[in-house]
Amino acid sequence: MIQPKEFFEAMTSRGVGFYAGVPDSLLANFCAYVDDQGGRDHHLITANEGNAVALAIGYHMASGKIALVYMQNSGLGNTVNPLASLADPEVYKVPMMLVIGWRGEPGIKDEPQHVKQGRVTLGQLDLLEIPYWVLDAHSDVNPTLDAAFASMRDRNAPVALVVRKDTFAKYKPHKVSTEESTLLRESALEQLLQLCTKDDLIVSTTGKTSREVFEIRIKHGQIQQDFLTVGGMGHTASIALGVAIGQPQRRVVCFDGDGSLLMHMGSMPVIAGYKPTRFVHVLLNNESHESVGGQATSANSVNFAQLANAVGYIGYALANDLLSLQRAWVSLIDKTGPVLLEVKIKNGSRHDLGRPTTTPEQNKLAFMEGIDV
Repeated sequence: MIQPKEFFEAMTSRGVGFYAGVPDSLLANFCAYVDDQGGRDHHLITANEGNAVALAIGYHMASGKIALVYMQNSGLGNTVNPLASLADPEVYKVPMMLVIGWRGEPGIKDEPQHVKQGRVTLGQLDLLEIPYWVLDAHSDVNPTLDAAFASMRDRNAPVALVVRKDTFAKYKPHKVSTEESTLLRESALEQLLQLCTKDDLIVSTTGKTSREVFEIRIKHGQIQQDFLTVGGMGHTASIALGVAIGQPQRRVVCFDGDGSLLMHMGSMPVIAGYKPTRFVHVLLNNESHESVGGQATSANSVNFAQLANAVGYIGYALANDLLSLQRAWVSLIDKTGPVLLEVKIKNGSRHDLGRPTTTPEQNKLAFMEGIDV
């Protein structure tokens, strides 16, 4: 396996001066090392992958140095615009190193939302005309990086490393969590689902949130008709708004995460502008990308109460334990318009947490059956 320290030092020795991106489970050990070593002057976790590419462009122009942008392959879609219309050798010619976790690689068992993306990842890079090299646990790093950096400098444009599963050796981060809440997300979700009525339409975000919603329903012997957004990080709130537009008489409850909300936060003023009358936007905030390694988001610097008010939500409440969660819910549910319920939670989930046993299509059809479409 490749040691994160050696990989980081190899990048530094070749002129990489800044790291930016969105964490990925396949890159978790490397990302943890970067987070420990980088500091604010050399590392930034961005809201989405396109942000990271734009940051890399600005950094290069200001310093003349190279930035490394890391991401899961599902984030390639967010990068297409800035890669093709800005960094491309036919436009501004900006060199950068892309490090991409290859979820859903053909022949490697993975979750349904990763299969198509895994199959088309290399084709996407070919279509963008970005040279790439595939890394695995047995790769000889230095010759690979020599070739990649030579191509980058020759073209004066981005190149990519596509990283297979189990490429990086384990690394234990040194940073200590400063979280204050003692409330686990699964406990909060169980309470919220009890507070909802059978007529409420539930839309939950990707990652462990939807996995926990699925298992809570099984635990209580309830029919699973919630929409589990198992892919498309950042789009949960917009899906929920679409549901609210299609079913204006029903209450829609959106279980969102801080990483998801921050990724496409522009959905909030759109929701507020449309003014769905019965829309409860629940922000489960642990200030981290827990599902892919626990790296910090920028949520600790956001005042969500002020944000909700500024974009036009008509109500906001904060909870950090089960009692305050019940009180916050009661204070919001009768308001006519979109409201934000921020629930402060701690990192952590059950080690035996499973995954939905239904297919995405089955989940969609069950959700529509529950609406009686």
